[in-house]
Formats: sequence, structure tokens, C-alpha cells
Amino acid sequence: LVLAVAPVVSFAAGAVHHVAFHVDENDAALMNLVLNNAQNVSQFYASIGDEVEIEIVAYGPGLNMYLPESPVKDRIAQMSLAMPNMTLSACGNTMAKMAEKAGHDITLLPEATVVPAGVVRLIELQEQGWAYIRP
Repeated sequence: LVLAVAPVVSFAAGAVHHVAFHVDENDAALMNLVLNNAQNVSQFYASIGDEVEIEIVAYGPGLNMYLPESPVKDRIAQMSLAMPNMTLSACGNTMAKMAEKAGHDITLLPEATVVPAGVVRLIELQEQGWAYIRP
């Protein structure tokens, strides 16, 4: 008697994945890398029938990527329309410090949502099981 045993690979059909990206540098090339990664991750999971929630958390100098004068503002606008599974979170602490230094309120791109603290948001997401990517 010969038994053939094939490896069993099991994929949960329609699984939902969660990925948090960290942006803390005022660097368009780095932000474009993050956006490329987000797009690639989203396309990969869609290609295998899964979903993915993506959150890009910016704080410190990285918050400049979410300002109206950001060199990546057009790409952010286009991707936000094409990828409703992508959220942009902006650090409220950084915004407050930038406003204090500038002497006026800081305006963000309409796609960005303010969270109390960027670092705390990353901790919360990781505690909820989100994958953490720092490019």
C-alpha cells in the first residue's frame, strides 16, 4: 500500500489584511515609495480575492506630505479615489506644534484625517494586529 501525501495549502478565501505605513520624513521620494507599496499591496490582495485595509500614518516632518503644497498631493488625491481602502492619518500633536510655530492653523489635504497622536495611532494599530511597515 502506497499513500501519496500532497502538501495542503489553505488560504482563507476573502481574508481581510491590515497594513500600517509609517511616514516621518519630509521626503517626496519616501512618500512615493510608501504610495507605491500601498498600491502594490492593494493590487496583490485584490488579485487573490482578499481585501486589505491600508493606513498611512504621518507625523513629525512627514506631516508635510499631507499639506496642500505637498509634492505628492495630486497622487494622493488620485489614489484616494481609486483606493477607498486607504486611509491617511495625520498626527494632531504635530499639527498643533506646526500651528504654534507658524502662528496660524494648519490646513491638511482633504484626504487626511487627524488622529490625536501619530505614534500612539501606530501602537494602537499594531496592538490590533495590523502589520507595520516603515519604508
